[in-house]
Amino acid sequence: MKARVITVTNLKGGSAKTTSCAYLAHAYAAQGLSVLVVDADPQGSALRWSETGEWEVPTLALPVKNLHVRLAGIVPATTDLVLIDTPPLDENAGIVYSALRAADTIVVTMAPTMMEYERLTDVWAAIDEVEPLRETPAAAAVLLNRTIPNAKSTETFRDLITEGGHHVLTTTIPRREAIAQAFAAPVTDLGAYAGAAAEIAALEVAA
Repeated sequence: MKARVITVTNLKGGSAKTTSCAYLAHAYAAQGLSVLVVDADPQGSALRWSETGEWEVPTLALPVKNLHVRLAGIVPATTDLVLIDTPPLDENAGIVYSALRAADTIVVTMAPTMMEYERLTDVWAAIDEVEPLRETPAAAAVLLNRTIPNAKSTETFRDLITEGGHHVLTTTIPRREAIAQAFAAPVTDLGAYAGAAAEIAALEVAA
């Protein structure tokens, strides 16, 4: 059985791509699935985190523009899920386009702010551009993170994205100091990421 590929992406850095990739990988591993993290960002943050945090989830670096071609040759046959952490789209478009092309499911991370919302136009354009190049359609959804409980901004941007014809996960990732300071430490408390992982898995089944 071919491993499912989830690509985590956004236009710029600082949108919690690496954090989300790390937590989702551990959420799936906690379910007993065989998970592989592919760090496609030349900065190598996910790989460094895996080393300093002593992850049991295997992680490798592959920041290349033909990732969609090379992935099949490096993923063990026993792997259930591959999560790809991508660099900022505006800095390494070739790598990101390849990672999008490899994906069965695309997760777009963003905080509910106007600045991050305006970035989505270019992200959707990139996803649409690679769609004709894939064998089967990819599911795509926005994961809202750094949300504040009861803040109107979360539902405001959820509505804007939905009205634009795109899917937003019901689960949101709240702004928590433990998550903000998680880099380089073991990933233990999954919090809302467990729910997000379940939703993303359902999207994959439906895709």
